[in-house]
Amino acid sequence: MQEGRKISFTARGLGSIVTPGYHADPESKGLYIQVFKGVSDYKRSWIFRYTSPTLLKRREMGLGSLDSRSLAEARKVSLDLRKMVLEGMDPAEERSKARSKATNAINDGITFAKAAELCIKGKRPEWKNAKHADQWENTIATFVTPEIGRMRVDQINTGHIAKLLEQEIKKKSGEVEGPFWNVRTETATRVRQRIEVIFDWCKAHEYIKGDNPARLKGALAHLLPKANKIQKKSHHPALPFQKIGEFMRELRTKSGFSVLALEFLILTATRTSEVLNAKWDEFDIENKVWTIPAARMKAGKAHRVPLNTRAVEIYEYLSKHRSNDSLFPSKHHNKDNISNMSLIAIMRRMPAYSQYVPHGFRSTFRDWAAETTDYPNETVELALAHTIKNKSEAAYRRQDQLEKRVGLMELWLKTIKNQASSCEPISLG
Repeated sequence: MQEGRKISFTARGLGSIVTPGYHADPESKGLYIQVFKGVSDYKRSWIFRYTSPTLLKRREMGLGSLDSRSLAEARKVSLDLRKMVLEGMDPAEERSKARSKATNAINDGITFAKAAELCIKGKRPEWKNAKHADQWENTIATFVTPEIGRMRVDQINTGHIAKLLEQEIKKKSGEVEGPFWNVRTETATRVRQRIEVIFDWCKAHEYIKGDNPARLKGALAHLLPKANKIQKKSHHPALPFQKIGEFMRELRTKSGFSVLALEFLILTATRTSEVLNAKWDEFDIENKVWTIPAARMKAGKAHRVPLNTRAVEIYEYLSKHRSNDSLFPSKHHNKDNISNMSLIAIMRRMPAYSQYVPHGFRSTFRDWAAETTDYPNETVELALAHTIKNKSEAAYRRQDQLEKRVGLMELWLKTIKNQASSCEPISLG
């Protein structure tokens, strides 16, 4: 056995080694390439050597052949293994435990429902809010569990996934609407993606082997029509900006925290969840700025919202009725915020506007700004907290243009007032 001999640790260099023995990687402690003469050719495989923190002796473990694992991959794996050793774990023991766990799970018959439960539990810390986890749980429970929930994960194949994605969807009347994939394409696409993630989780835990049965780029793609060919494009119905004044005039004939929340949403051009989850400590009312934390923003970046005079009036009115940490507390549950459906319910009770939805007011604002103001597109996009997809444009926009947006939001309020000059002050009576 020959160790430590200097060789070229490159993809080409490693593939040409013919000196039998262990050759140490100069850039990754504990990583070796082992070379030995096979029946017809030389064989090369990765070895990781370390001192076991539990047994206090030298050990080694195989990391696969050079053909199956590149130098970069081997270095990454060895780095992860060194971290395990530093944390007091023996990599070989941990791998043995994982394999034993996987074998036991298969023997015990781990079901898809159980795998989904464990996967969602493990991923919860990654998600911004509980709503995302609820969406996972609800769609899996509705569309997946009835079909494959009781099946062992190692017995589920692509055919089973295709069948559940083609299950019949019925209307409330009981009439068949059509196959899930065809009539609820967006939801079905998300369900398939979630199933794929769950099977990836199963594979990482060695509960299954081979290809992921929910992977679209494979057999499944030949069993289902392309989503972009059948998906109906839909947008949030938006009120034409020319009618914003008359809408506000009617809105202000109503009362309640939900009404105020809807007006606040319109005045700030923000999203429903951003308004309904607003907290008192997010507001700097002296400088008329509301800072929405990154954790509550769709793009994951904090967003400053300039408050026009009417938005400030609503804030000050609400401060006199403060009951908890929320700007818009629920009337029935003191610790909860107003629900999303409460704003939709308001609009449904307004016959002339029942076809529109609260989120559509962002499009109303966008259309108004583009067609009636001289503000540049970038300022309007910043007001809407839109993610900038163009890298060059993103690099250019290093500031959030708060001062410019102050004028934009005041002009938005002025437009509403001019259209609804006869508005009466809103009350909660």
